[in-house]
Amino acid sequence: MAPIISIKNLSKTYATGFQALKTVDLDIEKGEIFALLGPNGAGKTTLISIVCGIVTPSTGTVTVDGHDIQSDFRAARAMIGLVPQELTTDHFESVWSTVSFSRGLFGRRRDDAFVEKTLRDLSLWDKRDSKILTLSGGMKRRVLIAKALAHEPRVLFLDEPTAGVDVELRRDMWAMVRSLRETGVTVILTTHYIEEAEEMADRIGVISKGELILVQEKAELMTKLGRKELTLSLQEPLSEIPASLNGRLALANDGHELVYAYDGHGDDTGIPRLLADLSAAGVNFKDLRTKQSSLEEIFVGLVSERK
Repeated sequence: MAPIISIKNLSKTYATGFQALKTVDLDIEKGEIFALLGPNGAGKTTLISIVCGIVTPSTGTVTVDGHDIQSDFRAARAMIGLVPQELTTDHFESVWSTVSFSRGLFGRRRDDAFVEKTLRDLSLWDKRDSKILTLSGGMKRRVLIAKALAHEPRVLFLDEPTAGVDVELRRDMWAMVRSLRETGVTVILTTHYIEEAEEMADRIGVISKGELILVQEKAELMTKLGRKELTLSLQEPLSEIPASLNGRLALANDGHELVYAYDGHGDDTGIPRLLADLSAAGVNFKDLRTKQSSLEEIFVGLVSERK
């Protein structure tokens, strides 16, 4: 099956000479949730803006369900809903009017039942007659999401959608994302809340300094790059690691713990040998626990390697 978004040889250099994107190639499959992670200034918003037809690329092509975003702009853009970072909308319009207008912009016939359902799903129905300027920041964010969904797009871009919003909106929005995927909508999100990407995404892309440095299935990424740690709680604290164990362990918690990092998927974790060496060195422990590296730790490690 052909990808719903195909990005080939894409780059962007601004008139100032700043290269925001460096030869990005990426295919996004229909119905998946794709998370794009990267520090500020990495090129996330530039990439989204090019796919949505807001910024013109320097080189390369982008197609959305087979429609070229430049030569067949209207058809490609009609497939896309965009929730931008900025709270930009007409402050003097009512919630109902601005969402209905967004639907009409893409040539969709009037459908009050669909607009009502969208507003109810985002807990906006009680605010349908309120002017945008009277709403809280969280409610304005909900309106932007409703506007992006008004024309029933098959691809939804969420650019830092939960930055600075309340827990209730975050919960509602992720419930909505799950329901959209069930209907076949493809969701691409950028986020600083890495735990959300870890929970929601099917695939993860990491971008740094305009370069897409990794694209991987989330589970495969966790398996491939995630490390495990064995933490031993000691019966008596240590001031230093015995010489026979040095190089394999790290002291933690003011000498009350020893930490051993290992590859949990390797053939030999080294744990049985380590425990025997601890016993031989007279180091006794009262408890032990293991921890898998989080996606955040993996992400920080990948970006740090590129600095």
